[in-house]
Amino acid sequence: MDLSFEGKTALVTGAASGMGLATAEAFAEAGAAVALVDLNEGAARKIADRMVAAGHKAIAIGCDVTDEAQVKKMVEQTVTAFGRLDTAFNNAGVQSLAVETADSTSEEFDRVNAINLKSVWLCMKYELLQMRKQGSGAIVNNSSIGGLIGIPGRAIYHAAKHGVIGLTKSAALEYAARGIRINAICPGAIDTPMVAAMIAKEPETMKDITKEQPIGRLGKPEEVASAVLWLCSPGAGFVIGHALAVDGGYTAR
Repeated sequence: MDLSFEGKTALVTGAASGMGLATAEAFAEAGAAVALVDLNEGAARKIADRMVAAGHKAIAIGCDVTDEAQVKKMVEQTVTAFGRLDTAFNNAGVQSLAVETADSTSEEFDRVNAINLKSVWLCMKYELLQMRKQGSGAIVNNSSIGGLIGIPGRAIYHAAKHGVIGLTKSAALEYAARGIRINAICPGAIDTPMVAAMIAKEPETMKDITKEQPIGRLGKPEEVASAVLWLCSPGAGFVIGHALAVDGGYTAR
């Protein structure tokens, strides 16, 4: 199976840590030029500098992915630097503390949906404008097992993640015949800084979630990265509008 991305350009949001970082590193190791996008530009820049020192092509872009002007500029900067955009992993996201729906707030609803759903739409919009010109491309959106199931106390988060899958499926149908493939991944509990913070804040809730992963452990960011690269590769050329669970068997029960 060909997982080489030589001569290709990859864009990764939320690239300064966790799944985004692992995926950006995997793209670089596979030969792609990588745009590392993160709200924390300083952290992304340190990683990009490290990649360049190792012989890879990489740039760092600071971006608030909920801001349309910044997202437009982000894609433009990537294309200016590398000439094209072949793959994108729309990964930036936030968690939300468990709370009953009746006790949730409109402010939290707006915050979570802006970062976890609106940003995916914005990123796809400007990535697709470029890929449509090229007549080719592959996009992977980061949903969650929360896009496939419900869990008490997680209504706002799961609503946004279900929305990501709806965006993915509909956009995939629009562009399937034009050389552009769009899919989603649905990670379970992965060993990232975000999950570590959730375990610290809600130890009992998170213990139950991780315990219910039949594999018996947290996932690794590198395992998510492998799934993203496969979905972006020619080996997944017939995979369109799919939501791939990378969850240690959680949703297979």
